[in-house]
This record gives sequence, structure tokens and C-alpha cells, in this order.
Amino acid sequence: MVIACRGGDLTAVEERPLPPPGRGELLLKVRVVGLCGTDLFKLDNGTAAPGTVLGHELVGEVAARGGGVDGFRDGDRVAVPHHVACGSCALCRRGAATMCEAFKENLLAPGGFADHVVVKARATARGARRLPESLSDDVAVFMEPAACVLRGVLRGGLAPDGVAVVQGGGGMGLLHLLVLGAVSPDIATVVVDPLPERRRLARELGAAAAAAPGDDARAAVGEMSGGLGADAVFDTVGGAALLDSALALTRYGGSVVLFAHAPADEHAGFELNTLFKHERRVLGSYSGGLDEQSRIFSLMVDGVLDPSPLVSHRLPLVDFAAGVAIARRRESLKILFTP
Repeated sequence: MVIACRGGDLTAVEERPLPPPGRGELLLKVRVVGLCGTDLFKLDNGTAAPGTVLGHELVGEVAARGGGVDGFRDGDRVAVPHHVACGSCALCRRGAATMCEAFKENLLAPGGFADHVVVKARATARGARRLPESLSDDVAVFMEPAACVLRGVLRGGLAPDGVAVVQGGGGMGLLHLLVLGAVSPDIATVVVDPLPERRRLARELGAAAAAAPGDDARAAVGEMSGGLGADAVFDTVGGAALLDSALALTRYGGSVVLFAHAPADEHAGFELNTLFKHERRVLGSYSGGLDEQSRIFSLMVDGVLDPSPLVSHRLPLVDFAAGVAIARRRESLKILFTP
């Protein structure tokens, strides 16, 4: 069974034959798969071709192994990413693995919103990780999205005792809060969101402050930073207006890290001298590579990072459309589907 795109934002349950794993491949029985903001973006914008099976945040159980696969046994629980760079091209050698041409290939067939997936050889050999008994599915399913967050955090240029701002208190915004706390526990993080219940949850999860956008956010950041402004602002919402507000919250020499899609064809319109004269930086951070996944996996195994409190809904995969509707109403943080 798979959840297949039918064009636009339409999906349908389909029965497809179960493919055997080829040489170097794994066949996984999916245990749990998360709904990602990118999945929702592709559905809302109709960019997934008919027949596509989305879904890439998953934990599975080894059901069969192709020839030459020695590192796994039937029944092993496995977390695996869908993108793995080649590791040898000019972009990979320059630290831009997520821009590698090979990285664009989806190495999960047909996709995570299915009861079984084949893990292609490159992902099996380099990206799949066997889970210890101590690591629950609800934690391990965050390996890929948390690695994406970590890449942006590391690129943000934060001091170990600095001030960070996360714009957006949804699932990815709060995952930023948790990853920041795991890698730099002395960082003071301010979460900015218009919804009181999300601000309350942010404080419960360790935010130094949580504020509504606008004057409240500026006051909270000013108090935390001694009036300097934030070292880095992580925008998990997207769009030109949010870029403007992020720049207004940064200190001189600070960074804005864009971690969200903007509407199609939207252009930034900030005054360039706010960047030039004050040596600010604006940078994008897209996805996460094997290095970030490895570090996130270690943090999870060591018990330093536990994103499972972000799981707000668990639904059977046949109720996929209902889960998408919940996410569109902004009533969820992380929705997990269980085939």
C-alpha cells in the first residue's frame, strides 16, 4: 500500500506490488513515517508528479536484504535518509554536499508514505543506521529533519553563549529550539510566534523567552542580548516579511538563516545598507548531509536530544488526507503515520 500523488494536492491509496531488494539494497517494512513541511509544500503547490510517493522521515524494520548487504539482519530497526551525496564531486569537497547532483536523487523507492520501501544501495551503505534498543522510533524518526536543522545552526555563526532567535513555533521551529539546546546548552533562545499556546510550549521545552512578533519580540531579544540583538535568527516560516523582521532582530555582524520555502517568485525588498554597513549575513540552509546526520544520531543515542515531545498526532497511513488537513489548519507539530 502506498499514498500516491494524483496531481495538484490530490492523493489516493494504491496497492502496488512489493519489489525485491537488488544488490546492496534493503527492503524495509515501515514502522513510522513523519509528515514534513516539504511534503505539505509540494502538495499545496502541486509540484509532485502524478504517481509520486512522498515521505522521507522514517524508521523501518529490515524485511529482506539484497546481495552483498552484510551490516544488517532481518528484523533490525533502521533509520535512513532519502538523500545521500556522492562524497567526491567538487561541491562535496567544498562542503556543499547538499548541493551535490547525486544528492537530489530519492534513494527510497517508492517513498516513505508506504508500508514497505526499498533503500537504494548508496543510502544502505552510507546513510542507514541500525537503532539500539534504547532509542525509540519516535526519537529516531527525527534523524533526518534534525540533521537539516543542525546544518543551519552550524552555519549561523553562533557564539557558545550567544543569543538565538527562532521565528516560528511550529514543529520545525521547536525542533530548532531543541537542537540548539543540545549542541550549545548555554545559548539563550527566543522563540517568536503569534500563537500563545505555541509560545507556552516553547518555554516548556527550554526557550529562554517566547514572544509575539513585533514589539514584544524586539523587547525580548533586547533584554536577552543586553540591547545588542541576536547573534543569529533562524526563520522557519518563510517569505520576505519574515526576512525583514529577522534582520531587525539581529545584532551588527549577526546572521539570518533562511530555513523555509518562500512563496513562488517572491523577492526580498530590504534596504541593502542594513546588510552592508552592519556586516550582517543572510544565508540559506537546505537539507542536511551525512555529517549532520551522524552527529544528530549520536546526540539521540546519548540521550542529549529527544524531539519526541513534538509528536502531536499518530494516525494510520490510510488516514493520510486527514493528517494533511490537520497540518494545514496548523493544529499539529509533528504528525506520524503508522502503516
